[in-house]
Formats: sequence, C-alpha cells, structure tokens
Amino acid sequence: MGQTQEKSLRGRLAEGAPNPVDVHVGNRIKWRRKVLNLSQQQMADKLGLTFQQIQKYEKGLNRVGASRLWDIAQVLGVSMDFFFADMDANVKVQSPMMLGLDDKEATKYLKEEGQQMDFDPMKRKETLELVTAYYKINNRKIAKYLFDLIVAMSKSNVNLNNKD
Repeated sequence: MGQTQEKSLRGRLAEGAPNPVDVHVGNRIKWRRKVLNLSQQQMADKLGLTFQQIQKYEKGLNRVGASRLWDIAQVLGVSMDFFFADMDANVKVQSPMMLGLDDKEATKYLKEEGQQMDFDPMKRKETLELVTAYYKINNRKIAKYLFDLIVAMSKSNVNLNNKD
C-alpha cells in the first residue's frame, strides 16, 4: 500500500504540495515569459496548449515533462539549463532523489557539487524591471552599447562614489 501511495503523489511532497523544484521551474518559465512580454494565452497558443495549462506549469501544480520543457525553451529562446539556474539549496534538497537521502547524504552531495546558493537575483523585482526596460529600447545598437557597458562595469572594481 505504501508503494501505491508514493506513486500517487507523482513527484509532490508528502503532504501533497507541489515539489519545490517544479515550483522553481515554473517561476523561471513565468519570469522569462514576462521578460518577453508574452501573455499566458500567447505562450499557450505557440505551444498548442490552454492558458490554464501555462498557469499550472508556472505555479508548479503540473510537472513539465522533458519534451514539453524543450518546447517551452524554444518558445522562450533559452537553453534547458535556464530553468534550473540559480536554484536555492533549500529547493535542491527537496527533489525526489534528494528526499530519498538522509540529511547527511544530502548535505554531502550538495557540498561535493558546490551547489550552495542563498541568493537568487532572478527573483528580484529590480531584475525583471531592468530586463523589461532593456528590451523596450527600440534602437538595438544603443541597447547593445548599454549591455556592453553594464558587463564591463560588473567586471571592473571601479567605485563610482570614489572622488579620487
């Protein structure tokens, strides 16, 4: 009976809540869709789905299969690893595999993989606003210059508040 109950959860947590990994993937789908200024209906139309299905994916209520995730990546113009990037360690330890490990094994796995991450800039409102504003720049040459400037500044140790 325990085996049947485990199978019926279909990747959910014991209490029936969506798996945090699925929620993370859904958040990444939603974030990228918003950056591209696509409505759920527009995205659904491109994928041959209903907007309700997109809502369920974005909330992690429905798990996204590999072939569907591939299609979503194509529509959103990202690689598959985009959906798993910046995943917090607290989320990683709740994957179905990790839930099967004891705390010591899970901690060891995360340390070996160097996967400790406490801060996800992709969840910040500022990030979404910045990227949205960037894509609203009609002159793509100016947008590229701005992009190059930001990248150069991020690589430098220049302190703009320094009066020297």
